[in-house]
Amino acid sequence: MRLIAIDTALEACSVGVVVGDRPPVTRSQIVGRGHAESLMGMIELALAEAGLSASDIDRIAVTVGPGSFTGLRIGIAAARGLALVTGAEAVGIGTLAVHAGEARSIAGPVAVLALLPAGRGKLYGQAFAPDGAENGPAEVAAPEAFAAGIRADTRLAGSGVDGLAAIIGDEAARRTVHRRSAPDVVSLCRLAVRAPSPAGAPRPLYLRPPDAKPQDAARIARR
Repeated sequence: MRLIAIDTALEACSVGVVVGDRPPVTRSQIVGRGHAESLMGMIELALAEAGLSASDIDRIAVTVGPGSFTGLRIGIAAARGLALVTGAEAVGIGTLAVHAGEARSIAGPVAVLALLPAGRGKLYGQAFAPDGAENGPAEVAAPEAFAAGIRADTRLAGSGVDGLAAIIGDEAARRTVHRRSAPDVVSLCRLAVRAPSPAGAPRPLYLRPPDAKPQDAARIARR
């Protein structure tokens, strides 16, 4: 399989290109809010290093969230646009699934609770079985809710782990495999290769409403 993997879900802009069994060609940089300016150039560079053109690609994978509202839309729009132009299939991969996949690559086949900060004192979280299967959907909840559901064999992954430290103490450090914020692009590539063919185009996974909301008082009444 020949694929492009794209991540713009959080503070990094990352691209991976996979050709068969060769190690992926990757590009990743911390851009904050500059994903739109960086993404297409990074794709072009990664494809060139892999010896491919966009028309050679069979699959395009993209992180769909949870993550930044703007970042997600940039990555998903790019993936869907490339799929439309090239005829490749576009596959959405959950951000928390990538964090759990990285944890398994480090610690072996373990159960993982992947966590990210959601703001307002909440966390995004999702539990995964040792084989990578989802043990329920991604959700947003208070740290206490996630702490209450941790099983004895569960390991922790993602920058949201710090939100549990005040609740479970030193146990958080003992269980933690990694504390990354942005998804690891190599782990994204691994999941993208194994992902089933999609039933539809990738869509953003929004678990809470945006912080910025229109001001009703400023609206002009329609006639």
